[in-house]
Amino acid sequence: MFARYPDPAALAQADPAELEPMIFKTGFFRNKARALIGSAQAIVANHGGQVPDTMEGLCGLPGVARKTANVVLGNALGKQVGIVVDTHISRVAPRLGLTVQTDPVKIEQELMALVPQDQWTIFGNRMIHHGRYVCVAAKPQCDTCLLAPICPSAGLGAAIGRSPPEAKAKARAKTAARVKAKTKAKAKAKPKPKPKRARA
Repeated sequence: MFARYPDPAALAQADPAELEPMIFKTGFFRNKARALIGSAQAIVANHGGQVPDTMEGLCGLPGVARKTANVVLGNALGKQVGIVVDTHISRVAPRLGLTVQTDPVKIEQELMALVPQDQWTIFGNRMIHHGRYVCVAAKPQCDTCLLAPICPSAGLGAAIGRSPPEAKAKARAKTAARVKAKTKAKAKAKPKPKPKRARA
């Protein structure tokens, strides 16, 4: 694809029927072909042929939302603007007790508060890899997981494979309790402001 369309100007002129077979293996290839061509046209028309390097600019392109923008900014442009939250991170982060949220934007905000900014991109990449190959949806590999000693959901692998609703509810309850305890501990540890002295 990149050999055939080396820059946005070339991609903007692409015939969908020619582009679609090139991206067939990615799934939803027709929608993606339309989005790719539309994005290329917008880049040429609105950004002087240069891919935008801001969250706002990228999210203004067809087919691009915050997840994709974070991938581009972090991995291609080296900008730590946010943390990618895809289906894997949405599943793994609650299992690890890092969030009780289900909305991707809220999950991202909570993870950004926990992870140092210079680690946002690599953290997201590692979490996605972990979700793809270890903490899989149907039957997480808890027995061989290196994070099992610190994971509140460890040992639920077989249970999740047998009865997802009950196991997931149990994992969510454990995670919620852990996050609540952490929040309480932080609140107690926070120094109270000193009372202001009354002026004479």
